[in-house]
Amino acid sequence: MITEVNPEQAKKLIDKIAKFIVERKMAAPAIMTIESLRPLSRIGGQLMHFLAPFAEIIFNPKQYQELAIMLEDQKNIKLLLDKIDQLDVEMYEKERKQKKILRKRKLNKIKKFFKLKK
Repeated sequence: MITEVNPEQAKKLIDKIAKFIVERKMAAPAIMTIESLRPLSRIGGQLMHFLAPFAEIIFNPKQYQELAIMLEDQKNIKLLLDKIDQLDVEMYEKERKQKKILRKRKLNKIKKFFKLKK
């Protein structure tokens, strides 16, 4: 059984989780959920250890244990939140700018329409 995760392995796991979340465009709900459950992170980690015999049937046992240990540490949770936010900004910055431009165009069309009606 793993009792400690080295920082390099934790960083790789955090990157993998963050990328998984951001690719599915679930960054905002994930950040809210993680932030709201942050005080219970130690209990969550212990619950994962309790469920390990069943979860290891589905997941890679080593990675599952590393994740359980990693989630018990508040620093790793902070790193995960920061990484999710960073990746979300990087991946969807262009898309957000284009949507903002489209919203402005629509708003200008609406303003122009109502100015003509006067």
